[in-house]
Amino acid sequence: MKYLVKLDESGNKYVEVSIEGYDLINNPMYNKGYGFTAEERTAFKLHGLLPTGYFSLSDRSKKVYKTIQEKPTPLAKHIFLRGLQDRNEVMFYRIIKDHIEELLPLVYTPVVGEACQKFSEIYRKPRGLYVSYPEQDKIDEMLDNPNFEGVEVIVVTDGERILGLGDQGAGGMGIPIGKLSLYTAIAGIPPYKTLPVILDVGTDNESLLSNPEYIGWQNKRIRGEEYDKFVDKFVTAVKHKFPHILLQFEDFAQPNALKLLQRYRDQLCTFNDDIQGTAAIAVGAILSAIKASGVSLQEHKIVICGAGSAGVGIANLIKDCLVHYGKIESEAIKQIFLVDRYGLITDKVASLDFQQPFIKKFTESWTVANKENITLDETVKNCGATILIGVSAQAGIFTQDIIADMAKNTKHPIVFPLSNPDSKAEATPLQIIAASNGMALLGTGTAFPNIVRNGKSMRVDQVNNCYIFPALGLGILALKARRVTDKMFLMAAIALSELSPAKNDPLANLLPDLVDLEKVAKHIAFAVARTAVDSGLSHFGDNLTDSEIKNLIEEYYWQPEYLPFIKGQD
Repeated sequence: MKYLVKLDESGNKYVEVSIEGYDLINNPMYNKGYGFTAEERTAFKLHGLLPTGYFSLSDRSKKVYKTIQEKPTPLAKHIFLRGLQDRNEVMFYRIIKDHIEELLPLVYTPVVGEACQKFSEIYRKPRGLYVSYPEQDKIDEMLDNPNFEGVEVIVVTDGERILGLGDQGAGGMGIPIGKLSLYTAIAGIPPYKTLPVILDVGTDNESLLSNPEYIGWQNKRIRGEEYDKFVDKFVTAVKHKFPHILLQFEDFAQPNALKLLQRYRDQLCTFNDDIQGTAAIAVGAILSAIKASGVSLQEHKIVICGAGSAGVGIANLIKDCLVHYGKIESEAIKQIFLVDRYGLITDKVASLDFQQPFIKKFTESWTVANKENITLDETVKNCGATILIGVSAQAGIFTQDIIADMAKNTKHPIVFPLSNPDSKAEATPLQIIAASNGMALLGTGTAFPNIVRNGKSMRVDQVNNCYIFPALGLGILALKARRVTDKMFLMAAIALSELSPAKNDPLANLLPDLVDLEKVAKHIAFAVARTAVDSGLSHFGDNLTDSEIKNLIEEYYWQPEYLPFIKGQD
């Protein structure tokens, strides 16, 4: 059933509602709890189905927030919040927006990782779409569900590479649910236009296969041609049902992630957040850090630990950024060094196709123990690394010695351990500060407690995709863009750096405060939308002014509020 927001003669919003009674109050998008007015209770036959008392959204949300605080563990808080979302979406998003810095880690990383691991145990109520391999012939029927009418953005995963936790099978559904919650809480994407999807192709996680409570398809993962055909059947059905959809691929294993992005990026409006979103937030944070370091990007030597799809995605966007600022591509590539589990990617070791542009020719001038396995430590020392980025999911791989060596190369080494959850971080903030004598500029991929710097408490910058993908979605959906391009991600990264507190104070944080995420999202969304218009990819044409673009973004942005309900027709 499509959620219908309309305007009255005075331009005020209202919702046209055709259901009543229990059907109304059991629908999380329509349910207002105690917030139904007396007139609405009469019109929609709610008298006797609700307690008599009336409470405004503001008053009731304060009470519910206190209840959240009383929950004993982060997972318990996550479960309560998910239950609230399933009962009353407006209330859920009102509380998230009012307390976003505190609650964001609960609805997404790091707590969502534990929630995915225990998804079968904490599952309470259906949300989203479960497309299992044995039911592939019913995909069209599934998408025709009237509850999905009006959907504009889908986040889909197959659950194989959940954060740094590996194969979580159907439990991976927690990721699309969490991602889309951020789309709404941060970037104002209406929740009734979102759809989380899990492609259940089995699991190779033996603990799940042997778990009698596991809710997914208890079968080994389908791979190869069968897998490709299944995904293609899903994407084809999505294109048919939702021709203007924004489709985000999330937490697919490396071989499938790149393959699917390359296959579908020119067929519909789609992107892979692990590859492109991670790259954009990393580059945005780097641009913010170089403002504080006083050293231009063109002078830095960048080492990326983790040469999979995320690491190479970061490398490619750094290269594009260097070219954007005037460097020729071949020279830009010389500044970037990729290290995987077998060492530096050189012409002396086997490499994958997508790593090819960044292969380094081995030089005898380097001092190494084994030229066929140049370690991370040796790479940092020999290339004179000044920026170190981790997407390896190898906890502690950024040793004290490595960071200390970087501190010899530059006054302010830039160190970003981006793997999440926190148990997979390449180093902790305290370790980085200690090894660099407090001089490193740092950011992490997940939330960490505040640190003390220069005698005062300071938040740890969370170099998290939440700064990028919701805003990207807002810019794309508000302007009805037909495709997602690499340039959109570059301009999103640059736009983020323009709001860096370090731009005016080198001792300040690199990234804006999480409480400012709505402002940040609209700023980035404008940069993305402007790029779409200038590239001829917007449904609204290529002659929109900046003011017109900003108006479209504001008109699209959804705020969690109880709108008046007017009786509609069935």
